[in-house]
Amino acid sequence: MFKLYTYFRSSAAYRVRIALALKGLPYESVPVHLVRGGGEQRLPAYRAVNPAALVPSLQDDGAVLTQSMAILEYLEEAHPSPALLPTDALARARVRALAMTVACDIHPLGNLRVLNHLTDTLGASDEARKAWAAHWIALGLAAFEQLLERDADTGAFCHGDSPTMADCCLVPQVFNARRFGVDLVAFPQVKRIAEHCEALAPFV
Repeated sequence: MFKLYTYFRSSAAYRVRIALALKGLPYESVPVHLVRGGGEQRLPAYRAVNPAALVPSLQDDGAVLTQSMAILEYLEEAHPSPALLPTDALARARVRALAMTVACDIHPLGNLRVLNHLTDTLGASDEARKAWAAHWIALGLAAFEQLLERDADTGAFCHGDSPTMADCCLVPQVFNARRFGVDLVAFPQVKRIAEHCEALAPFV
């Protein structure tokens, strides 16, 4: 059985939990609290699992995988059904681009260690910290919205009418957007797709 090192508010871990649920893969959840006691991810025991001191980490039969997008790709290759990537090469590239818009362009700027650096080292106020996160989330979602609007392949989900890696990434980012007070009214396609996903058991 898989062992997933996770934190409930980590959007990177959240996307892996969604993928595991969509594929019906059971796993043991190992909570790593990123705040309590200065952050359990910094403890030597967890650094032995993941030297970057980040979640998620996924253990599979002794092998430890890190980086959520690499984990999603591994799950897709090792357990291809149900698929989280389309069969067509161009469609696969589109889904990956949508997923990376979240994972590479939005998520890193709102990562906990970045936000902590703003306050702890640079002296930013809590309001400034929240405004920073909201700015980058809104900027990224604006691009995501345009990618959805311009392409006829957008369906009930980010691509077509079945969930893909793009949806696994979008839903946690929408959770973060709400957390930081980003108004989703400006992103109707994002809002529609996220709400559709959030009504489905694997996303719940």
